Amino acid sequence: MKKIAFSIFQFVMVFTILGMPNLSAQDKMGGLALYTVRDDMGTNAKATLKAVADAGYKNIEAAGYKDGAYYEMSPKDFSAYLKQIGLKPISTHQSDVTLENMNTMFADAKAAGFKYFVVPIPPMGSFYYDQATQTMGMTGTVENLAEIINKMGESAHKAGLKLLYHNHDFEFLKNEAGIVPIDYLLENCNPKYVNFQMDLFWVTKAGADPIAYFKKYPKRFKIWHVKDMDDQGRFAPVGTGNIDFSKILNQKKLSGMKYYMVEQDQTFDDMKPLDAIKISHDGIKKIGFKK
Repeated sequence: MKKIAFSIFQFVMVFTILGMPNLSAQDKMGGLALYTVRDDMGTNAKATLKAVADAGYKNIEAAGYKDGAYYEMSPKDFSAYLKQIGLKPISTHQSDVTLENMNTMFADAKAAGFKYFVVPIPPMGSFYYDQATQTMGMTGTVENLAEIINKMGESAHKAGLKLLYHNHDFEFLKNEAGIVPIDYLLENCNPKYVNFQMDLFWVTKAGADPIAYFKKYPKRFKIWHVKDMDDQGRFAPVGTGNIDFSKILNQKKLSGMKYYMVEQDQTFDDMKPLDAIKISHDGIKKIGFKK
């Protein structure tokens, strides 16, 4: 009996010293796009990542690569810290990617443990944002964009990564040539090397139907950005707005979705991003998202 009691005592002491996690790995679900908490990441990346894990998230998507580092950590150090706190690196947004630097970026993304490399905007200086009108768009032709992305996709494949293109609203609107850019990309980018991350907010903002795209281009949308829209057309925590995520989620298999990332570009009414991600995590559970 003494021997058994001592073993139990040792067991308790180990957990007391190491500290018990708020959630077991089995309890964690969903992914978070770290762009949501970018200001907090810039202030204290490690503490913010721990808060993300404590909020119940399992996967993350980075948006903080600079000079060969993720949030001022080397790719290996970043990967090691994520593992330590129970987060998995799934995807990374790297808007500064070019045909000249892509191989270096791909190597760093691979070293950090990412599966997907996401091109978040038309690359190489072809994206613009008009502050006065708060509108986004691209310069140059969609034909050239498709050519660039195809080249990046082939190189990413060789590096052991899967390349995705992320949409905003303007890709769903006809350009001056009468072409809908996202349609052109879907039809002219090789699915062996290039697929897509669908941002459900921006698709809705453009007046397009996500499910119609799943039906027309099945299996092409490997990751979703899940973010809601309020009555004013602004970003909102998941489950508090007007987007019918349950209806969209029913078509998960058709879309090809492997992962989803909660994202909220901005918060309003004095809500802090770290509070918003908790509301969104409750929201994805209620809607029926899993994993």
